[in-house]
Amino acid sequence: MSTQEKVSMNENTRILFDKAADFLKIDDEIRTLLKNPYRELSVQIPVQLDNGKLKIFSGYRVQHSGLRGPSKGGIRFHQDVGIEEVRALAALMTWKCSIVDIPFGGAKGGVTCDPKKLSVTELEKVAKGYMSKIDLIIGPSRDIPAPDVNTNAQVMAWMMSEYGKKHGHTPAIITGKPIDLGGSLGREDATGRGCIYCVKEACKDYGIDIQNSTTVIQGFGNVGSRAARFVTEEGSKVIAVSDVEGGIYNSKGLDIKALYQHVGEYGSVVGFKGAEKITNEELLEIPCDVLIPAALEGVIYRNNAEKINTKLIVEGANGPVTIIADEILQQKGIPIVPDIVANAGGVIVSYFEWVQNLQQFRWDEDEINFKLKKRITKSYKDVYTFAKEHNITLRTAAFAIAIQRVVNVAKLRGWN
Repeated sequence: MSTQEKVSMNENTRILFDKAADFLKIDDEIRTLLKNPYRELSVQIPVQLDNGKLKIFSGYRVQHSGLRGPSKGGIRFHQDVGIEEVRALAALMTWKCSIVDIPFGGAKGGVTCDPKKLSVTELEKVAKGYMSKIDLIIGPSRDIPAPDVNTNAQVMAWMMSEYGKKHGHTPAIITGKPIDLGGSLGREDATGRGCIYCVKEACKDYGIDIQNSTTVIQGFGNVGSRAARFVTEEGSKVIAVSDVEGGIYNSKGLDIKALYQHVGEYGSVVGFKGAEKITNEELLEIPCDVLIPAALEGVIYRNNAEKINTKLIVEGANGPVTIIADEILQQKGIPIVPDIVANAGGVIVSYFEWVQNLQQFRWDEDEINFKLKKRITKSYKDVYTFAKEHNITLRTAAFAIAIQRVVNVAKLRGWN
């Protein structure tokens, strides 16, 4: 990927906003209000490492909007986390929550660290240190964090515990928690499951027989691994998957159940018997019916967009297609179900978790999955219908619907 495209995620998000805002004919003053976050916090997190040395980690929390409700967004631990990336992801969360019509605004957070180089004790210190520093700007009715890249239910448990030192037992402060601490059934599967609900609907709309289709998935983490399982259950053959170590390919289809066991034993998809080793770049160019980029942002860009050979892209990751690549794929006639719809299953079930915590009542998993399917399917159909009516892309349609809902609420509340 070119450096220019890689560092412009925040600008990419703004361009997507402006395309939809142009369509909606939104005034410049309102654009300025909606494009810029209303609060940003940068913090230092001092941690005494196991070797006795003191290390200072940088942390961020950006609250993009609270117009439709408390801010909502994940916390990622990654060595490349920076304020620009967090700003972009916070804005995307605003539009994601709006398009699936849940009463949240958008936020995002992160700590600049490499979790693979930290012990469990050090990781706990980072998590609790971060929570103690953002404590004053979050709350069940203000801002509710969740897991993201390199964070999980255990990290959320540590953060909830830290928050509880000052505020008492408050399970609704954070989502994606362990079940024993008030987490929701179905939360771990939610993003991957919701993604495949979108795949099913899009296949109907674009003339793809899912039961006789082939699927390629980049990323075999929380989202990609579950998407592979669920799309296989729908009858599609998953012919290639990958992770950070590389990818594997078998034109006849991969045994996903056996692959789960392999990954559990060896920690990577690489080395799986009966499959050819490929790179992450090669994987994206494999001919298939459905391509699900479920890893990091910007993996489909100017230099490889022309080589993409699929009938449908469904974005499991945040921002996997750059602006330039988006235009190239549009010219090639490849529809893209945008991230703010396709990977919204996680935030939808996070909303369900928050509601259950406030009520101190738990729904069973069948009810969770039923509610998830109903909400995300309706959201996709709204976007598809709007796009067809106005002859615009699914992405512009999704942003337009989401932005209009936020504008409507802002007008009702007043601008101050």
